[in-house]
Amino acid sequence: MDSSEKEDTVSSVDGHHNRRDPRYQRWRGITFGITWLAYVGFYFTRKSFPVAKIGILDDPTIEITKASMGLIDGLFGIAYALGQFIWGMCGDKFGPRKVVLTGMFFSVVIAVAMGMSSTVILFGALFFCQGLCQSTGWAPLTKNVSYWFSRKERGRTYGFWATNYAIGGMAASAFTGYMALIFLDWRFAFFMPAAVLGVIWILFLLLQKNRPEDIGLPSIEEYHGETIDVLDQDEKPEDEPEGSWKVIGEVFKNPIILALGAVYFFLKPTRYAILFWGPLMINDKLGTNIGESALISAAFEAAGPLGVIFAGYGSDKWFNSRRMPITILGLAVLTIILFFFNGLTEMGGKGTMALLLFAMGFFLFGPDAMISSTSAVDFGTKKGAGSSAGLINGMGSTGQILGLSLPGIIWAHYGWGVLFNCLGAFVFLAMLLLLPLWNALPATVEIKDDSG
Repeated sequence: MDSSEKEDTVSSVDGHHNRRDPRYQRWRGITFGITWLAYVGFYFTRKSFPVAKIGILDDPTIEITKASMGLIDGLFGIAYALGQFIWGMCGDKFGPRKVVLTGMFFSVVIAVAMGMSSTVILFGALFFCQGLCQSTGWAPLTKNVSYWFSRKERGRTYGFWATNYAIGGMAASAFTGYMALIFLDWRFAFFMPAAVLGVIWILFLLLQKNRPEDIGLPSIEEYHGETIDVLDQDEKPEDEPEGSWKVIGEVFKNPIILALGAVYFFLKPTRYAILFWGPLMINDKLGTNIGESALISAAFEAAGPLGVIFAGYGSDKWFNSRRMPITILGLAVLTIILFFFNGLTEMGGKGTMALLLFAMGFFLFGPDAMISSTSAVDFGTKKGAGSSAGLINGMGSTGQILGLSLPGIIWAHYGWGVLFNCLGAFVFLAMLLLLPLWNALPATVEIKDDSG
């Protein structure tokens, strides 16, 4: 750092924060952008197998059944859930950079290998490994952002940042399908997304920094003159070094983090039931063709970015950086929509279906992001953010397995109405678990001022 940059940094810290440091702001923008892009990139290799399924089934040289594909999906889900727990802790222990770069690199390698595969065993083994690679993304990247944005701005920051998984899913599906169509070969549904993630890997290598202190800048709390979040009120910022097993252990014993994990377990089935079964449900109810069914179901994901931004902004603006009120209110509305969804869609047509799916996405993705990113960082603190996000998302990914399996079982025996009542009950339970935490805020301590 040259002398002018040092002067800028000092004036921004010691000068009572009257002006922004251009270098600090530039690096905040770079970090936000590259971490957002990195998680979008993970979706490109994650969506390869789901999109390639049609081509694989039509390939006469490959002996594979739909049941085998379901088993392969299950292996991915198990690996993804396990990986969340593991890589969240590793993000705290070794820093986000090492974990994300490693996971991204092997995700590219495995995607290429899957594109060259032709047997069920290979697809299963490789997609299991892909699940482990994919789970290196969310928790460490969430931690990475926490270093650069303080608690008072985290709601709106993570509100915009967490649009990555809604936008990433839509963009990856469209790109992957188009590549397979252009090259007239399902294998390019693996090769081309791998190339995209490879480019993002290079950008991440060049542009990402773990924290401001790594490049001679003050911590974000010093920069903004805010208190530091701690795991308990008696803790001092210097008590335990980052990445210590004690900090990680405290995260796993924190009752609020455990409660958020339980909430996410009950919320995740609804999201994955709609994502994986929505088109079939629409086709069954409305008699629409595959194209119309897919288009109508896209309303659910299309509402995601808007819901996430609204919830993040609202938590900062209207609830003084408390995440629970906006989350609880969103879950309450979502519960009502789920309980009445089947009846309303029986009476309405395509427009009603699309509108209800849009509303469902709006009131689901907002709470989803508040729990899995913003609240995970608030209550896990920067020191334990990786472990916190990993634990919460790991518990949610376990619940996600219900969203993948229950629709087929319940619909076959009892119909869509019973399924949506079950999903409504899950979300209602999630809301009840959060109610006691309405006013919850993380413990904080004042920053020691050595400036004299």
